[in-house]
Amino acid sequence: MQQPRINQQIRARELRVIGSNGENLGVITLEEALKRTEELGLDLIEISPNAVPPVAKIADFGRYLYEETKKSKQGKKSHSTEVKTVQVKLGTGDHDLALKAKKTSEWLSEGNRVKVDLFLPGRAKYLDEKFLKERIERMLKFVSVDYKIADPAKKSPKGMSVMIERA
Repeated sequence: MQQPRINQQIRARELRVIGSNGENLGVITLEEALKRTEELGLDLIEISPNAVPPVAKIADFGRYLYEETKKSKQGKKSHSTEVKTVQVKLGTGDHDLALKAKKTSEWLSEGNRVKVDLFLPGRAKYLDEKFLKERIERMLKFVSVDYKIADPAKKSPKGMSVMIERA
């Protein structure tokens, strides 16, 4: 994050100034704005340097930086996606696959990623990989939401898994 210009660093002669309580003080000269900030014991912070005239705010610079970093951190948190897991077995019937696919479609439309696990007990882990991928594809055919494969089918400790997400 680039730090905004404050007090004497500001180059514009005229500024649109916002007061310490959020009130609009209008367009005033830089000297007058600096005089007001000195009286209040605060800083003049250039918020929008590209506007005409540039916008500046009278506030405590340390507190302003704290608020901005807090906002940017909060913005990053909201993009987290959860990974949901659906487990199917080799002999799972079409009706059960349809039910699991319906739940998968709901999760995908909510923006979550879904991990489809094909559970393989015992010796089934050593079956032909092409056959196992077909079994996963059989379940994915029932998914009603557009999706893309985020992580292709690969062997996992429980058997085989594939990660899908919203297209």
